[in-house]
Amino acid sequence: MTPSTHTGRPAPQPRNAEATRQRILNAARTEFAANGLDGARVDTIALAARANKRMIYHYFENKENLFRVVLERAYLDILTKAARLDLEARPPLDAIRELVRFTWNYYISNPEFITLVNTENLCNARHIRTSRLLRPISHRFMRRVQALLDRGAHDGMLRPGLDAVQLVMTITAICHYYFTSRHTASVLFSRDFSAPEALRERLDFNMETIMCLVRRDRAGTAGDGPALSGG
Repeated sequence: MTPSTHTGRPAPQPRNAEATRQRILNAARTEFAANGLDGARVDTIALAARANKRMIYHYFENKENLFRVVLERAYLDILTKAARLDLEARPPLDAIRELVRFTWNYYISNPEFITLVNTENLCNARHIRTSRLLRPISHRFMRRVQALLDRGAHDGMLRPGLDAVQLVMTITAICHYYFTSRHTASVLFSRDFSAPEALRERLDFNMETIMCLVRRDRAGTAGDGPALSGG
C-alpha cells in the first residue's frame, strides 16, 4: 500500500524525492551563480527544477540554507577532485605544475564555482563557517601539499620554508583573478582573453610564475630568502 501524507496525497518515494532534491540543487547553483544570493529567485529555481516552492522549503527551509548547501557541494567537488591528484608520486616541481594545471582547468570547466565563491566572500563566509565537512578535507589536502614542499626543499629542488597555504592561495589568486577580470581586461587591453590561444598563453604564464617563486636557484641557494613563506 502506498504511504500517504497528512493531506491524503501519496508521499514522495525516496528515489523521486532524491531526484527532486538534486534538480533543485542543480537549478539553484545556476541561479545563484547568475544572480548572487540576494538576486536569486526561488520561483526561478522551482521552475528550472520542475518542482514547486513548497518542496524547496520542505527540503532546505529557506533560501539562505539552500545557498549554504549549494556552496558546500561546490567546495566539496573541487576539494574531492584535488585530493585525487597523485602529488606524492611526482617529482616536486612536476607535482606543483599539476596543481597549477588542475586549478586552471577546474575554473574553465566550472565557471559557476568562481561566482559562488565571490558571493560567499561578500557574505563574509557566513555560510561555510558552520560547515563540518570543508575544513577537515581542506586541512588534509594542505598537509599533503606541505609534505610535498618539504620534500622538495630536502631534495634541493624547492626553496626552503615554503608554506602550503601561501602557495595554494597564490595559485588560486593568479587563476581566479584572470577569470573574474577577463571581460573588462579584453576591453581595456584590446585582446580576447577568452580565446583558446589566450587561455593557453595564460596557463603557461601562470606555470612559469609559480615555478619562479618556488624553484631553488641554479647555484643551490635560496636567493634573497624563501618565497611564499608563512612567517
